[in-house]
Amino acid sequence: MPSEKSDNLFLHRRHFLKLSLGTGLGLGGAFSLWQMWRDSSVSRSKTIAPVSPPPTSAPPNPMTFLRNFDYGTIKQEGGKTVREFRVEARTSPLQLNKAVSYITWNLNGQVPGPTFRATEGDRIRVIFYNRAGHSHSLHFHGIHTADADGVKPVRNNSVFIYEFDAKPYGVHLYHCHIAPVTRHITKGLYGMLIIDPPQPRPPADEMVMIMGGYDINEDRKNELYAFNGLPDYYMNQPIAIEKERLIRLYLLNMIEYDPVATFHIHANFFQVYPTGMTLTPSHTSDVITMGTAERHILEFAYPYTGKYMFHPHQDDIAESGCMGLFDVRET
Repeated sequence: MPSEKSDNLFLHRRHFLKLSLGTGLGLGGAFSLWQMWRDSSVSRSKTIAPVSPPPTSAPPNPMTFLRNFDYGTIKQEGGKTVREFRVEARTSPLQLNKAVSYITWNLNGQVPGPTFRATEGDRIRVIFYNRAGHSHSLHFHGIHTADADGVKPVRNNSVFIYEFDAKPYGVHLYHCHIAPVTRHITKGLYGMLIIDPPQPRPPADEMVMIMGGYDINEDRKNELYAFNGLPDYYMNQPIAIEKERLIRLYLLNMIEYDPVATFHIHANFFQVYPTGMTLTPSHTSDVITMGTAERHILEFAYPYTGKYMFHPHQDDIAESGCMGLFDVRET
């Protein structure tokens, strides 16, 4: 009589065959993918013919990125909700301003990478294709098994599947964990993972802001900074919000080389939900200090119309590209 372990192996094998055949990998490739997943002694970064990668498309600009959440392809497997995400590591230029074009290591052609979103208890499956020219990985903050921790290199032209349960709820992040990690992050391999609580938070205008830095001359110092990838974008293109509408800001500091960065909004205060892991705010402020990889949910509403600045209170960081405007309008 088959053991529970053999039953699980059969179910996993059937899933991989279905996944691979349904996306054009073929029977031989499907069997190779299944063997790679089954045998923990074999690196899952083994070169194989990948299943259908994400389509190549124009990367979203920071305004599109601001409110764009990737909920994945939703499936039901064994009574459990599975959210399947497909991302591809690439090497491509990013025009930071009129004078500077910077070669990035990115996901799906964008910096930051997509904002993944799930609900606590979902199963997250990330199919990671590496076509960037050298080894990369994806390390997710949260709770998961060692084989999903993303510290092992995924070689160029290889595919790796990260799979884990979405827990705990909160604002998390992911990034490449190949040494030197700082270089891989500053080149653009990072993004946000939002895990919602089982009972949704109240309705709000939700947006993501990720602070990043660019070491454009490789002297281990940042010359430019940005919210959501492009320096000064939100100064030139202010973010329109409605007067008295609740704003829920998912904020992440991914600035390397600078030990801390603050975030400040003008003419208002916000409530702070540390790491997004609470349903009640810890305190109220108009400025918050974060080390690299720290993140929070900030909630606020503007009672008056007009344009209001937001920026780190390290003025050098702000004046080097990490500054923007909220354009508060009547409903």
